[in-house]
Amino acid sequence: MTTGKILAIDTSGTNALVALGEADGTLLAERRWVAGYRHGEELLTRIDEILGATGVALADLSGIVVGTGPGAFTGLRVGLATAKGLAHGLAIPIAGVATSEALLVAASPAGPTEGTQAALLLPAGPSDRVVVFEGKATLLRGGEEPGLNPGTTLVAVDLPDRAPSEALALGLRAEEGLAAALLRLGVARLAAGGDDVARLVPEYVTLPRGVLIAKGEVRWSHDHR
Repeated sequence: MTTGKILAIDTSGTNALVALGEADGTLLAERRWVAGYRHGEELLTRIDEILGATGVALADLSGIVVGTGPGAFTGLRVGLATAKGLAHGLAIPIAGVATSEALLVAASPAGPTEGTQAALLLPAGPSDRVVVFEGKATLLRGGEEPGLNPGTTLVAVDLPDRAPSEALALGLRAEEGLAAALLRLGVARLAAGGDDVARLVPEYVTLPRGVLIAKGEVRWSHDHR
């Protein structure tokens, strides 16, 4: 079983975070900040800050958890590269966790009620959005609305004035609980062996120029599972 402290990183949205947890997934400390599209300017500084504030050395880390999105290209690239570099340099395991899964877990801290469903709404540029439902992400163009089953709970993150107020309120709850959810999900993946550093890739919603979108669905950088 993994011992030592776990470092969690998520840079999938305009709000970024780093967190420290115990090997059982208990959250010890977190730092959240508005990164905008400048994640690379602050991420290493924030990691140093949280390690120093908690008295944890890099050598005390026994695993890395990183959010894999969906999210914007630049932020995810910075987060994944940093997490992979730390895991490789420290020779410790890494686990990628879909940020969408962690956000939905955090939005309902008591756990989902039997028979209920939830969908996550995220930005995909200034006018488009992405809805993630049952692990599948679908692009919504312009003012297009998600076609969800009646009774589905909508959680909207990073979409001020672009989603219903109830969905935005749940999105705020999700962001507040994201660090704890990432750690809980991540330590389970670490216990199962973690991920191959070389094969761990992010899931983009804002794609680099030249990457196509087909049939209304985001074409991921790997087979989405």
